[in-house]
Amino acid sequence: MMSIAFSAERLWDSLATMARIGAREDGGVNRLALGTADAEARRLLRDWALAAGCSMEVDRLGSMYLTYPGAEPGRAPVAVGSHLDSVPTGGKYDGPYGVLLGLEVVRALHAAGRRTTAPICVVNWSNEEGSRFTPAMSASEAAMGFREEASVLGAPDNFDASVTFGQALAASGWAGSAEPAAARRFAAYFEAHIEQGPILEREGIPVGIVTHGHGVVHVDVVVTGENGHVGAPMAGRRDALAAASELVLALERIAIGSGGLATATRLTLQPDARGNIPSLVRFAASLRHGEQAALDGMCAAFDGFIAELTARRGVSVAIEPRGGYPSVRFAAPLLDAMRRAAGAAGLAHRDMATPIGHDALHLGRVVPSAMLFIPCHGGLSHNPAESITPAWSAAGLATMGPAVIETAGGLA
Repeated sequence: MMSIAFSAERLWDSLATMARIGAREDGGVNRLALGTADAEARRLLRDWALAAGCSMEVDRLGSMYLTYPGAEPGRAPVAVGSHLDSVPTGGKYDGPYGVLLGLEVVRALHAAGRRTTAPICVVNWSNEEGSRFTPAMSASEAAMGFREEASVLGAPDNFDASVTFGQALAASGWAGSAEPAAARRFAAYFEAHIEQGPILEREGIPVGIVTHGHGVVHVDVVVTGENGHVGAPMAGRRDALAAASELVLALERIAIGSGGLATATRLTLQPDARGNIPSLVRFAASLRHGEQAALDGMCAAFDGFIAELTARRGVSVAIEPRGGYPSVRFAAPLLDAMRRAAGAAGLAHRDMATPIGHDALHLGRVVPSAMLFIPCHGGLSHNPAESITPAWSAAGLATMGPAVIETAGGLA
């Protein structure tokens, strides 16, 4: 029988304290990965965790592993985590909620003088957001073996290309020596997060059990036509922007038809002049679906439309892969443990998917993993106005905390 008293108030206070680091005047936060604010947030997390009886390791990509010992220290740890970095105009809860929920689990154990059978490891993954260094979630991706460490360390700063991830990591003081691949030996991984969508708030449900994550394909699309005068006849033009516009609309049409998601962003053109027909257009595109076969079908449909378009308009289209990941199903026993805990706490809950990327999607390809969502007001995230209630925060803790302890073998 669970006898650990988690403190929802302590978790809420910790969220407020963490939000002061990198605070913006508009109420949000700016803690870009490996910057001064991120380094300060890491120091605060370290101090809190050490005071709660944890030991700390930092891997070569800067991810933090704060481990509370188990009664059987040789057993693989059960991990709980997320990230502390933010987008430039971020909110207070995207990321820190999952890290600090894990911290509250070990704080509660420490305060009670208790241990679980297996150790519990609180994880802060480096560069989850990908705002400063592309791609997002690069540290967890490399830890799971899906990206080379050298690729992560060599990624240029998106705001200052003269700086690499590795240089920023060294300058931050958070370059560690632990092997990132050690995370593949976690017995299980849990991640709590705000939904970043409106479903839970709209339905009045405080807990979302995330059963799976959408697969994602990121590409750059480069359309090459022919420069010309805007006064030239319409017939025979090879207008790269007109062709790119059709591609953007095709993405939308394919997504709607398949029940998936697709978005075009970051459009640039050359020559960018009022008197010229554009000869080159580049834009970023992402395609997402909860079922891998359907995602593959979306990509095939887009390829088919490109073939038809190039023949009809006389342009060329190049697709440059920019990463992604497959659809991931989370571990049924871990999801069931959270459902039981939510039921025991009298909390309404529902199953749902995540169309948005999280570190758990890379972990879940190797380690038994689970995710939990709590509502956020208006579904708003990556915005200074991002907000949640203490009751929602407490609901996530009451659901995930017991599940983590159960998965770690219960109280010793």
